[in-house]
Amino acid sequence: MFGCDCFYWSRRTEYYTLPEPEREPEPEPFALPAPLPEWPQGEGFSIGRISLGELEVTKITKFQCVWSCNRRDRKTKGVSFYRPVGIPDGFSCLGHYCQSNDRPFKGYVLAARDVARNVDLPALMKPLDYKLIWSAGSQQGGHGYFWLPNPPKGYKATGFLVTDSSLEPSIDEIRCVRSDLTEDCEACDLILNTDSTISRYPFWVWSTRPCQRGVLGRGVCVGTFFCCSRLTSGYELGVVCLRNMDNQLRAMPNLNQVHALIEHYGPTVFFHRDEIYLPSSVQWFFNNGALLFESGKVGGKRIDSRGSNLPGGGSNDGEFWLDLPSDEDKRNRLKYGSLESAELYVHIKPASGGTFTDIAMWVFCPFNGPATIKVGLANVAMNKVGEHVSDWEHFTLRVSNFNGELWSVYFSQHSGGEWVESSELEFGEGNRPVVYSSKSGHASFPHPGTYLQGPSKLGIGVRNDVGKSKFFVDSSVRYQIMAAEYLGDAIEEPCWLQYMGEWGPTIMYNARSELEKIVDRLPVFVRFSMENLIDLFPSEIYGEEGPTGPKEKDNWLGDERW
Repeated sequence: MFGCDCFYWSRRTEYYTLPEPEREPEPEPFALPAPLPEWPQGEGFSIGRISLGELEVTKITKFQCVWSCNRRDRKTKGVSFYRPVGIPDGFSCLGHYCQSNDRPFKGYVLAARDVARNVDLPALMKPLDYKLIWSAGSQQGGHGYFWLPNPPKGYKATGFLVTDSSLEPSIDEIRCVRSDLTEDCEACDLILNTDSTISRYPFWVWSTRPCQRGVLGRGVCVGTFFCCSRLTSGYELGVVCLRNMDNQLRAMPNLNQVHALIEHYGPTVFFHRDEIYLPSSVQWFFNNGALLFESGKVGGKRIDSRGSNLPGGGSNDGEFWLDLPSDEDKRNRLKYGSLESAELYVHIKPASGGTFTDIAMWVFCPFNGPATIKVGLANVAMNKVGEHVSDWEHFTLRVSNFNGELWSVYFSQHSGGEWVESSELEFGEGNRPVVYSSKSGHASFPHPGTYLQGPSKLGIGVRNDVGKSKFFVDSSVRYQIMAAEYLGDAIEEPCWLQYMGEWGPTIMYNARSELEKIVDRLPVFVRFSMENLIDLFPSEIYGEEGPTGPKEKDNWLGDERW
């Protein structure tokens, strides 16, 4: 895949201090459209350094290129490997960084220093030596050598070193971390793969992330990569992430800082110009006729404006659900929502061991409209398939606690979603991203257009149409913080958030009869039987239980799907 002449080298005992490479200039990192504001004062948020207990870490974003590898087919610009520069006095390198050359330069690695100064068991120690993992020559000339530190007993490596010399690096170049201050990490996004017929010795490079993530996870991503020259089941990475031993998570923003972050980054959420099922506030939904039903009982009862008469706590046992009133006029009034009342419901939570803050912003819509199926050039509007009462969708802003910079945004899309780095976002005013909500289904997307859910390579799928219109909600001013557990009693959670039942009745669609009209429209070369066609679409198109509220979702305590 990549045009590299690959070969292995034998072990050398000679040490070599890395010189300052002169071939490549320092890469210019991506910057947000507007400068960061001066955040309100607080204890540990946005001060440039974060205490993890016995370790203090800082984020390094300046790098010097060591080696690059380009593809022979020139379909991409290849991958480059970097060593961090400008590490503050007293701090030590934990590993090198790499990224694809196809996107704006945006990355970091952590540098650490020992603040406990335990003489008998220091938090950081030099490696004993290195193991050469792989080496290769690039088409541009020069070679790259990948070294794994060999840590002392009781210590672990958090990253690899890359050099342009076959001489083993100096043990002063990097530090290993005491094992009890680390957590296991896993390989995630593939960055480089040289596994092809042109390479005798294959090689893979991935980014890494903590294995345990979410609100309770204490793993801290170092920003380094994992690489190997062979793949086996149960293969241990040989590198780890850090662990935040400070249970108070002092780097998390206080309440004033949270408000400042939302006001600075809060996206404008645009709904499609043809959207008729608009959002509303939860209070408006209750005040205008939403009903609570209980299994085994006839009829529903009104819900007060705060939702205080909803059953709270426990889990969803299927005994309760919400529904619209039977009166057609009242029912339609609720279906179409109230854009004037709409606001975003915000959940603030720690990520990556408290080195990042996740700002999850939830949109409530009283009704989810029917799906539209795209088949080649034809669009088939479903009559009922996809409809259900109440729809909770969300997107999540991930902010660095080192400086308050917006790092990425997660866009929830039905049963899945995607993380989009800030360098790939569309921005409106200042540093406020734009979020597009899909017609009828309200899934979130980063850019306007049509997205297909299903086998899009065949031109078949459920349409998600998004674009700008006069229908929008400015989340930087129209929001309510509904939860921030780490702040203790600072936030009073609304009564309706404690309702774990379904926000709509269970629906089974007669999807087969509606999909039958699609079969005849298929071109001969993609003609499917009804059974095969049904298998092409996501399961929720055929029926679903009533949607649950934010607190019943996996991402409430867990991480977003990666």
